[in-house]
Amino acid sequence: MIDALMRVFAKSVLSLRYRVRIHGLREIASRGRSSILFLPNHPALVDPVILSAWLHKKFRPRPLADENQIDRFFIRNLARRVNVLPIPDVGKVGSAGKDRIDAALDLCAQSLRDGQNILLYPAGHLKHQRDEVLGAASAAHRLVQQVPDCRVVLVRTRGLWGSSFSWAHGRAPDVSSAFTRRLGAMLASGLVFMPRREVDILLHESDDLPRHGDRETFNRHLEEFYNADAPPATYVPFSLWERGGPREMPEPSPQALPGQVEDVPPATRQAVLDHLREMTGQSGISPHQHLAHDLGLDSLAVADLATWLEQEFGHSASSVEDLQTVGDVMLLACGEAIASGPREVAPPPRRWLAGGLPQDRPGGRADLPEGRTIPQVFLAQARRGSGRVIAADQQRGARTYRDLITAIFALRPHIAALGGRRIGIMLPASVAADTVYLAALFAERTPVMVNWTSGERNVVHSLDQCEAGCVLTSRLLVQRLKGQGVRFDAYEDRLVYLEDLAGRIGKLAKLGAALRARFWWRGLDASAQRCGEHAVILFTSGSEALPKGVPLTHENILTNLRDCMRTYRIYDNDRLLSMLPPFHSFGLVGTLLLPILCGVRVVHSPNPNDAAMLVRMVEAYQASLLIGTPTFLAGILRLADNAQLRSLRLCITGAEKCPQRVYDTFARKCPAGKIIEGYGVTECSPIVSANREQSPVAGTNGLPLPSVETAVVDIDTDAPAGPGQCGMLLVRGPSIFNGYLGEAASPFIRWQDKEWYRTGDLVTADPQGLLTFCGRLKRFVKLGGEMISLPAIEAVLEERFGRESDEGPSLAVSPAPDEEHVELVLFSIRDIQRDQANRALREAGLSALHNVRYVVRLDEMPVLGTGKTDYRELARRMKEEDLLRRANRS
Repeated sequence: MIDALMRVFAKSVLSLRYRVRIHGLREIASRGRSSILFLPNHPALVDPVILSAWLHKKFRPRPLADENQIDRFFIRNLARRVNVLPIPDVGKVGSAGKDRIDAALDLCAQSLRDGQNILLYPAGHLKHQRDEVLGAASAAHRLVQQVPDCRVVLVRTRGLWGSSFSWAHGRAPDVSSAFTRRLGAMLASGLVFMPRREVDILLHESDDLPRHGDRETFNRHLEEFYNADAPPATYVPFSLWERGGPREMPEPSPQALPGQVEDVPPATRQAVLDHLREMTGQSGISPHQHLAHDLGLDSLAVADLATWLEQEFGHSASSVEDLQTVGDVMLLACGEAIASGPREVAPPPRRWLAGGLPQDRPGGRADLPEGRTIPQVFLAQARRGSGRVIAADQQRGARTYRDLITAIFALRPHIAALGGRRIGIMLPASVAADTVYLAALFAERTPVMVNWTSGERNVVHSLDQCEAGCVLTSRLLVQRLKGQGVRFDAYEDRLVYLEDLAGRIGKLAKLGAALRARFWWRGLDASAQRCGEHAVILFTSGSEALPKGVPLTHENILTNLRDCMRTYRIYDNDRLLSMLPPFHSFGLVGTLLLPILCGVRVVHSPNPNDAAMLVRMVEAYQASLLIGTPTFLAGILRLADNAQLRSLRLCITGAEKCPQRVYDTFARKCPAGKIIEGYGVTECSPIVSANREQSPVAGTNGLPLPSVETAVVDIDTDAPAGPGQCGMLLVRGPSIFNGYLGEAASPFIRWQDKEWYRTGDLVTADPQGLLTFCGRLKRFVKLGGEMISLPAIEAVLEERFGRESDEGPSLAVSPAPDEEHVELVLFSIRDIQRDQANRALREAGLSALHNVRYVVRLDEMPVLGTGKTDYRELARRMKEEDLLRRANRS
């Protein structure tokens, strides 16, 4: 009875927009109603709903559906009602989901043997063009081989290509905006008078289906059926009052990854070709060949290929669909096409854009309320207007302060129940990261930010060092990282998934959290006062040694934030684009805490390498502020056109030296904006100095922040260094931490009767106090009695041999592991001859002591998750290279 009512309701609602005609239904039913495998084409997101509604009465087919798409409010219960079979999206989970995909298909096969009917889309995704393309998709062929006696019914749907639920507009369909548009048009047309889209569905049981043929033959047969006289994309007006009637639309242009295959280094090209030959058994592979059509790779095989790329070259595709041709694989391998597929951005709500841009109409100055702890400051800011939109991302949408407080009330008791004083958090930049970090503080736990890019060994070392027994994370994140080859074996038993935690929160608990968030915050006020001394534990990068635990107090971070707000003009109508992960000190303080505590809207994008998505986020969310490393900023500038960055007024960058070419490109593409370069370290919460907005000086790190006292001392005599003289930077002030966790050596020294933090960095200071970074002390070597700066050598060579298209460092210089004779080794992803490099150094005015003695050609520079060069990995490779050189000499 309930099923019949649901079926009638679904058909009635759908008929307001669609006039559905189905052909062949009676003929198929007359031959039997069991063990049928329905194989439809997939023109739009709405066609599974239409098919299920019209097939349900006679066949009750079990649809196979993406587990993430059906795990939504309302859809979740409906999916259970119609007995949906969930399956992972290989584009998101990669090869790590292979076992679960196999299990889902095996369940489909068993369901067919048991007499049930299955609705499976052979392509596995929406079509992106007029024709349905199956390529090397294998699921349908596999099921027919597993259950040879099942009936196979092909289903061809016409009339939905051009719908707002389709890819006909050249972008991914946005379900929420499509529904909103339909609802408005329906009301404007008096509900029942809305123009209808004609939908024809043909069911066909083919006698000549090549059941026993190979996958390629089977898929070609299906494509010929689906694409016979395929109609063009058609636009149907939404409103009765809209003129023009149904009309043909232009077909979407195919999307291609940026970059030229000709620019791929020969060694990288050869490595890709060798791997593809091994995978396919084919020879004579060329860049223009299609992975599916020409090489026969299905989505799981392409996912395996993407995993290999991540492990071999360090670059990941944000979606398996980014890889279509051999050339795409080559471009991704050399970093020319990182995550640049045609994904679209869900538009922000109207409230997000309220107030205009500061450069057009400055709002009030944003400020940091009074408070001793971060939770106290957060509550004080929230009380200024709990209904204000403050944070957004593509997964959760826009959230208000009240939304965050509701989530904190709901999560707090479950986090407290996990036990232990410290709780790990492993999440990318996101609304979820904002919420979980704050909820941990309100649960009176110290958050420990986990850097998954540092490697399994470093993560376990970090967790053991701070005695964190569990790590809050997302199953979706872990699945995606596993698909990229990241290993969790050594600490997977400590992972606590937020999806599971949310499942334990009952409806009454959610209602109670919502009511308290609206009327009663006193419980949070008490926790805000009682939370411990430390606001977070971060870890050093591990570029030169094992990571050290850096506990930062509430006072450390709040002091740094108050300095920033006094130094820069940040307005309440500014909008910040956040991309840095919260395990990065710059990411936690600058892009998580600063906007939420100061009342500045922030939109998060979880992958800082996804330059194409970041460009779209700036444009769609009208970001006026951007905080990121020069590496990530360079990726944005490479892909953006001038109009897309029009809203930017300040780009605050640090963590590495910003190359002049980034300044030049930014000035060309965003002439009204400014790059503000600064210097900071995790131990200093993190910003020590920064250029001032009124008069930034390119290539320098600006003046110290108001509460930071600095000194530059000679590294040999400890005497104060003169203006322009390179020396060790010492700092002190309330934003400086109190010491590392555990038994790490103290970084503090006594100088001129005061205690100072010895940064380990060499800088110069001009007469006005303007600091310029020279390099890490460990990145200097002594040759001929002189201190030789390795970063200075790198800067000259980067200027000569670097390219604007470089996504990260293209070269690095390190001393060879020879105790008797120090030799400088140049690592490069390009074919640079030693005499070419040394000629460039001489022309830049550097002495012969700076000359490189040996060049090592790499396919890809090893980098940390922050984008910095991984010098530990270079040292390891250099030892291998040194052994090889000695072996060759003997």
